[in-house]
Amino acid sequence: MRAKGITYSTGFVVHGKNSLPEFDPDRVRRELEIIRDDLHCNAVRVIGGDPERLEFAAAHAAGLGLEVWFSPYPLESTTDEMLALFADCADRAERIRARGAEVVFVTGAELCLMDRGFLPGDTQEERIGLLLNRRDRLAELLPGVVAGVNDFLGEAVALVRDRFGGKVAYAAVPLENVDWEPFDFVGLDLYRSAEIADQYADGIRRLVSQGKPVAITEFGTSAFRGAGDLGGRILEAVDYDKETGAPIGVNGDRDRDEEGQATYLLELLETFDTGGVDSAFVFLFALDDFPHRPDGDPRDDIDMASPGVVKVYEDRLGEAYPDMPWEPKAAFGAVAGFYGG
Repeated sequence: MRAKGITYSTGFVVHGKNSLPEFDPDRVRRELEIIRDDLHCNAVRVIGGDPERLEFAAAHAAGLGLEVWFSPYPLESTTDEMLALFADCADRAERIRARGAEVVFVTGAELCLMDRGFLPGDTQEERIGLLLNRRDRLAELLPGVVAGVNDFLGEAVALVRDRFGGKVAYAAVPLENVDWEPFDFVGLDLYRSAEIADQYADGIRRLVSQGKPVAITEFGTSAFRGAGDLGGRILEAVDYDKETGAPIGVNGDRDRDEEGQATYLLELLETFDTGGVDSAFVFLFALDDFPHRPDGDPRDDIDMASPGVVKVYEDRLGEAYPDMPWEPKAAFGAVAGFYGG
């Protein structure tokens, strides 16, 4: 693979509230250095909903020599709100690119599920529920969804290219059936589940055979036993506060399995490498709102359901990196070994 990457979150914004209440510039700088030096990444996908945070992290990553995938990540937004966010972020991304950095602009992710106006449903949960539980209705709606997403992306790409001189991508779910003609990459969030495991590698090769560089913009799994079989449904292992949406605990009887997470990532990285994928971004470095609570009830150890390659503490610093409030998981070492090798 040309671009060996990981996703770095600056916080997801829903209705004005950021999932990462505090943004520590010193910590961001240090973590991006670790991503380059210790994870051996040469690319990073910087995601989030706050343009200023995105620009800060992206600029520092670029200063470290990393290829930056500048990725505003709208959630529960209207199309007008998304276009305004993309315009602002395209200007910011261009400032970084103009200083000589390699920057790719990503015009959102999984829009039909994450945002309003493409699928019925007032919330992300309702739209995903339709996808998972109402296949009969989804089949009826799908032509309109595909048309709506592609029409919007055509408008968004034109707006971004007016402001940004670098390459442009999108992070799709397969059902969106994106027309990749306006883009410089075929970009897909592509999880392997038990149901499609025997078809996954062939699917990657078919994507690559189309000729345009393929970017796997999101893939990963959590650190509980059997998580890899669930594909993109890993976060269903978490219960959320009905009012705030914050994760409050792991549901069911689950066992921690960091080695299983590491093995899953290695298998997919090998599949991408041998299949001819251009760029891949492990999802993700850390989720601060999924804390690791090693003492007490396992259901309180929300990190078990986090796809992060580090486990974040609430009340202590780590041992491997005594200046950071987290500890590497087995997945951290697996990714570092693959990229470094």
